Amino acid sequence: MVDEVDSTSHLNGSDVTSLSPLIQLQFVSTTVLQQALDLVENILTSDDQLTAESKFLPGSTIGKHLRHARDHFILLIECVSGPTPHIFSYDTRIRNRPMENNLSEARAALKQVISRVEEVVPTVNLDLPLTLNAVTPFMQTFETTFGRELWFAGLHAVHHWSMVRVIAGELDIKLNDDFGFAPSTLVYKGSEALLGKAKI
Repeated sequence: MVDEVDSTSHLNGSDVTSLSPLIQLQFVSTTVLQQALDLVENILTSDDQLTAESKFLPGSTIGKHLRHARDHFILLIECVSGPTPHIFSYDTRIRNRPMENNLSEARAALKQVISRVEEVVPTVNLDLPLTLNAVTPFMQTFETTFGRELWFAGLHAVHHWSMVRVIAGELDIKLNDDFGFAPSTLVYKGSEALLGKAKI
């Protein structure tokens, strides 16, 4: 069964508990992506902040982490939007995109992925079977589901936001208290952050 919801962006954590698991995952995904959009719209002030290399995470930049996490959502959404069988790989990524170097491009890319998540997720079954090919470094093939991979994409983004937090700290940029923390951590801490409110 597929849920019909135009957008979860207007909901708060307590509203989401009454929705289906699929729409709850959509809410988590768009909330996590919105954190990145807020970063490039309201916190970062120059392109140089996107491209400054970390002293502690060699080769890492805020822009690269934002692009990498966004790619996972795009690859998943493109997979389920296409014909069956649904086969994909997170290792298929295009690096050095303009969003890594330019705030305006980053804003547009993040808005686009949020829109795609809101458009596509409600039309897909949570248990839709997918085949994931991965380099581990050995070639592996896994059978999985759309719901599991949507959750992974959100948690994967949070992991990268935590690295963005490290780089932002190096640049003396203050981020929101919930940026880069897993929802389970926020719930455990009793956080009032959006992803900390949807209690078990």
